[in-house]
Amino acid sequence: MTRELDLDLVRTFLSVADHASMTAAANSRHRTQGAVSQQVKRLEETFGTVLFARDRRGIRLTAAGEQLLPKARRLLGLNDEIWSEMTAGAVRGQVRIGVPYDLVGTLLAPLLRTYAETHPEVEVSLHCASSTELLGVLNSGAIDLALIEEPADAMTGECLRVERLLWVGARAGEAYRRRPLPVSMVAESCAFRPVVLAALQRQGDAWRTLFESGAIEATTAMVRSDLAVTAWLACTIPSGLDILGAEHGLPELPSFAITLHRPKGSPTPAAAAMLRHIREGLVDRARD
Repeated sequence: MTRELDLDLVRTFLSVADHASMTAAANSRHRTQGAVSQQVKRLEETFGTVLFARDRRGIRLTAAGEQLLPKARRLLGLNDEIWSEMTAGAVRGQVRIGVPYDLVGTLLAPLLRTYAETHPEVEVSLHCASSTELLGVLNSGAIDLALIEEPADAMTGECLRVERLLWVGARAGEAYRRRPLPVSMVAESCAFRPVVLAALQRQGDAWRTLFESGAIEATTAMVRSDLAVTAWLACTIPSGLDILGAEHGLPELPSFAITLHRPKGSPTPAAAAMLRHIREGLVDRARD
């Protein structure tokens, strides 16, 4: 009897395992939570075993799930490798991607390089702006997809990964001691600004904000010079700076999701290839 795995079920299994959440997996798979739960159940019925267990801390892999995980990655990795190799020559055209300033050099640059190597006939255009501004540009049709930073508890796009938002200051600096607290936010439209200022207000701290006209380099210079503190995602903090926390008298900040947004309708082949490339690249780096 021929026995074949449904790759769509395996992909959903990996998404749930990577996100440790049915809800986040549903967002990443563009499906309802109920549909994802049904797919997991079908895969469990296929193997006759339970793959996930639930407790107060959330969802986790069972021993059977842990056994399946590495082989499922290899299976889908080989499938995607074959797909990329067999279709790479057919992908041409242009893809326009929007990304916040802080993600360009940290998360996106390596992905853009490998995408260009895989699809040399595609012209890639980059539009940098704050997350709020990028959503407007995306809705206008000026870009094909956008990476957006939004609070993890209120995300609206496809969740790629969740990162802690952390206070950052100069190495052995003193800026965090000053009142009003000097806070550099890159731009007034920065997605982090509302939650950072709300956290300071709840704690009763006085602050003053410094805006650097959207230049991430200017904010980095301000922080390195100990003229201000800032808030960055954990994955984007440059080397040589200190992470600040409650022991420095600063309030805890919420986690943010890096989400993928695209216009309604079918993407172009170049945009579809970029969507796959970003999904796979960010999930792999999150696991590392």
